[in-house]
Amino acid sequence: MVLVATILTSLPAAADGQITTKLDNLDLDRILNSDRLFNAYAECLLSNGKDRCTPEGTELKLLLAAGLQTDCAKCNDNQKARMDKIIRFTTGNKKDFREKLKAKYDPDNKYFQNYERRFRVTS
Repeated sequence: MVLVATILTSLPAAADGQITTKLDNLDLDRILNSDRLFNAYAECLLSNGKDRCTPEGTELKLLLAAGLQTDCAKCNDNQKARMDKIIRFTTGNKKDFREKLKAKYDPDNKYFQNYERRFRVTS
């Protein structure tokens, strides 16, 4: 729970209380379709520090964790669609990474389970 509190209190928020839109223009398709880029972001998301992360990766790490843990409650429609795309992509194409992500951010399978049920994503 300390991780959740830390993430939520450090999460960059826009003026209207929504999650920041800084990463809304990140070329998600380019990242998902490039093993080199995907692996760099994956390494960042799975690392325990900022040492393996670009500034965008560090921000993505915060957004992903907060999005999962709050069911994307403060996400705008674009962010929800992007979160959905990432979860669906990893479910279909990067199952090993997805399992590592679940182990790190959701060891009790509480958040992924809620998300998968909501969007009818299947493993």
